[in-house]
Amino acid sequence: MAVPRARILDLMKIQCRIFNTTFNPEGLRLGNKVLRQRLRGPALASYYPRRTVTLKDLKKAFPDFTVWDDDEEDRLESIAITKMRGKGPPKKKRTADESKKLQKKKKSSTPKPVVF
Repeated sequence: MAVPRARILDLMKIQCRIFNTTFNPEGLRLGNKVLRQRLRGPALASYYPRRTVTLKDLKKAFPDFTVWDDDEEDRLESIAITKMRGKGPPKKKRTADESKKLQKKKKSSTPKPVVF
């Protein structure tokens, strides 16, 4: 005893109305499962602590006052030491001519293989 499809669809409509779900007889992927979930934005925003005032913010807000940042001074000092040792980043080339000169130097500095 097969039940007609129209009757099953009517039953599904009523069922969806009762349980507050989406009527989707074709079984299409509508994304309702994701859309029904709680929003994650407020939970993620409350997880991270609020941003506090830093010495950099104080310098920016009051440029006429002298603010001493030990961590920043240590960082700048270590960068200066590495530059003196020749371990710093290479200088940027400002023009195309300077970069071409550098490429020529690299090509000419490689030794040619010796053939016996």
